[in-house]
Amino acid sequence: MMASVSLRYLFCLAILLVFCVISAQVDTQISLAQQWQLLIHFAERGNLANDFDAIMFVEAQMPRIVMALMVGAVLGLVGSLMQQLTQNPLVSPMTLGTASGAWLALVAMNVWFPAWVGDYAPLAATTGAMLTLGLVILIAGINNLSGLPVVLAGMAVNILLGAVATAIILLNDQYAKNLFIWGAGDLAQNGWQQVQWLWPKLMIAILIFVFAPRILALLRMGQAGAAARGLNIIPAILGLFTLGIWLVSVSITTVGVISFIGLLAPNIARQLGARTPKDELLLSMLLGAIVLVATDALAMLMSTLTFDVVPSGTAAALIGAPALIWFTRRKLSAQDQLSFSMPKSAYQMRASGVVWMAVGVAVLAVVSLLFGQATIDAHTVWQWQLPSAFDWQIQWPRLTTSIAAGAGLAVAGVLLQRLIYNPLASPDILGISAGATCALVAGSVFIGLNIFDAAPFIAFAGSMAVLGLLLLLGRRHQFAPSMLILTGIALTALIEALVQFALARGDETSYTILSWLAGSTYRVSNVASLWLLFGVAGLMAFALLTSRWLTLISTGRDFAKARGLNVPRAFLLLLCCVALLCAFVTATMGPVAFVGLLAPHMAVMLGAKKAQQQLPVAALMGAGLMILSDWIGQNVVYPSQIAAGTVVSVVGGMYFILLLIKGQRASR
Repeated sequence: MMASVSLRYLFCLAILLVFCVISAQVDTQISLAQQWQLLIHFAERGNLANDFDAIMFVEAQMPRIVMALMVGAVLGLVGSLMQQLTQNPLVSPMTLGTASGAWLALVAMNVWFPAWVGDYAPLAATTGAMLTLGLVILIAGINNLSGLPVVLAGMAVNILLGAVATAIILLNDQYAKNLFIWGAGDLAQNGWQQVQWLWPKLMIAILIFVFAPRILALLRMGQAGAAARGLNIIPAILGLFTLGIWLVSVSITTVGVISFIGLLAPNIARQLGARTPKDELLLSMLLGAIVLVATDALAMLMSTLTFDVVPSGTAAALIGAPALIWFTRRKLSAQDQLSFSMPKSAYQMRASGVVWMAVGVAVLAVVSLLFGQATIDAHTVWQWQLPSAFDWQIQWPRLTTSIAAGAGLAVAGVLLQRLIYNPLASPDILGISAGATCALVAGSVFIGLNIFDAAPFIAFAGSMAVLGLLLLLGRRHQFAPSMLILTGIALTALIEALVQFALARGDETSYTILSWLAGSTYRVSNVASLWLLFGVAGLMAFALLTSRWLTLISTGRDFAKARGLNVPRAFLLLLCCVALLCAFVTATMGPVAFVGLLAPHMAVMLGAKKAQQQLPVAALMGAGLMILSDWIGQNVVYPSQIAAGTVVSVVGGMYFILLLIKGQRASR
């Protein structure tokens, strides 16, 4: 047994050495023999590195490899620690949302307290990560750490914090440029200063090897068994989590957000036969270093081939997001099938109620035009005022876009929820909107497409690709809500990595893309708003005309077939309607989250339970949500503005979290 363990470690060390050597050969002009001489005479590197290529190897490539070794080892170690503490193979700093909490704290510090960054950045990142962890545990419940609920809660918090971070960056664009590459995770080095700063702070990992193995071994017996053997469970778990979060936070402070390493390494370690807690910690640390060194070498190679900077975090996500889907499909068990249902309502919607709702939305639209903040004699005041001719030229396209986008996404949400029997389905949560986003950003980056004048058919292709992949992957678990949500979020993470690559290029299009990603109505032209309105109106008309199909399919596919419906054709046409709605909205104003979740639920709460009623009521609620969000965004921080998509993401994210809390309570 000991011999096999030793061979496993030797094999991993050999693989790690091979990848380090491979990484050292990427984009270098000096020979392997000269590299070896510089390495063994490291103390005299200043004298030996006497040409540009040697200096670049010593001061850029070598510290980059060392940084990849340190950060990868730490992420693998912390991922294993978190998975063993929770007995959950899907837990990692990324899926728990702690990495996003640390990143948000660092973004806030860089924007508002830049003088403190040098001294207090690790403390701020740790505080943000700890608060995020507390929120996730509060959402999922302390007894659900070993199941999928905690992962769903972590990913929901990740979406919410991402919207907040985007808003901060957009409101402080003068600080945004230096956050692009950092947010994508970059291991590039310019000397040994960062390595020297980081390694002493990582020495706290020794405490994990001193205290964690016994605690983890006791926890494997269950909390009752561990407590019976004298373990004070809450302080022990909290202390180890604090150590792990500190290590992740200082790593993020140094190199930015690098996802998925903490998820991959422990799962691979168990596949390789790690059995004891200490064995898994050590092997995960080695594997984390291997994975990050390998992905960083891939990032450097891609950078040399594309002549663009490919961040290491992007390369890691390209590997890690499919891995999350793979492990989810293998590890999903019965207890992870959360109980989700539409909200209950004692009301019954009447035709007159729909009319009154339409009147209410019209009144809201008029009020949003007439009431708001304005600057008079250098003072900001609230006032009622008819818009001037100039203001009207700006406001009516924004209002038209808000109405059409909100209604379109709401209808898409109704269709999705009924077609796949999932009350948490919406275009953003399942990654369908992200598919459109990826197609448009790729067109902007690689073929010079103007992202604000993008053709909807490009966005449609991206939406359909993700939708098809999602349905293919979800079929194994009969489109279980938990499985579809986590798969969609993983796909979104993969697509966001590609978007981060676009932002990390650092050219003049980066901030434009970021503004578009926030989902703003500000830049929408008159013509584009009208095209969106007509396109959404036509697709909504199709959905209403085919509401009988939707009713039959949502009752059951066998029942629909028995009633003479061509189920595959109807299913495909309705899904194409969803993808087109997402494509029109995303191509016009950018991705908008949670409207497709909120509006259908609000329609049901108002008594619109039948498909023929739910479609128009949800459309009106979605339009009202977007009008209100755009008005809040224009006035809450006047004269600055927050994108409507960001406002509705924050509101919708909170609602999604409440649904998760309700779902995990219903599953008890």
